[in-house]
Amino acid sequence: MRSVTYSMNVSLDGYIVGPDGGFDWSAPDDEVFRFWIEEIRGVDVHLLGRRLYETMLYWETVDDDPSLDAPTREWVSLWNPLPKVVFSTTLSEVRGNARLLPGGVAAEIERLRAEPGDGEIAIGGATLAAEAAASDLIDEYRAVVYPVLVGGGIPFFPRDERRVDLELVETRTFSSRFVYLRHRVVRRPE
Repeated sequence: MRSVTYSMNVSLDGYIVGPDGGFDWSAPDDEVFRFWIEEIRGVDVHLLGRRLYETMLYWETVDDDPSLDAPTREWVSLWNPLPKVVFSTTLSEVRGNARLLPGGVAAEIERLRAEPGDGEIAIGGATLAAEAAASDLIDEYRAVVYPVLVGGGIPFFPRDERRVDLELVETRTFSSRFVYLRHRVVRRPE
């Protein structure tokens, strides 16, 4: 069965954006950007909420820019053809290799898990991840922790979630001061 992963940059106090909606503190340096390029190679489909989808639309047109460096071109070459599912009740259309669903992340994950494939089903966006977590559908939580306290905003982890036991399966400290944490959900036999 294909794994469902939730990966985002996160502040040390646990937020993906600050109280003002800003995330300028989470711009990756070259080493972290290279890490995200390697991560996206293992993804077969990416599930996004509306806010993250709108943020990531930048990549749909940037490949026209002749001044792009090689890593950015590599990211674009991986991101743009990647199948995406956008969950939104307010959008009427999406661009690129994306399709729009008004809801039902749990049903979509179950459908995708039933399809053949080895790559991950990646979730981006805290609201969408919270919905998947509430249905116990996330297999791994992956965070690149930034050394900043933003004091509030949108939390990486849902605050009303039940207890979930996690197993640390990988860590990495980047020379640039960021830390990657990868945790697998511990599934107990019922």
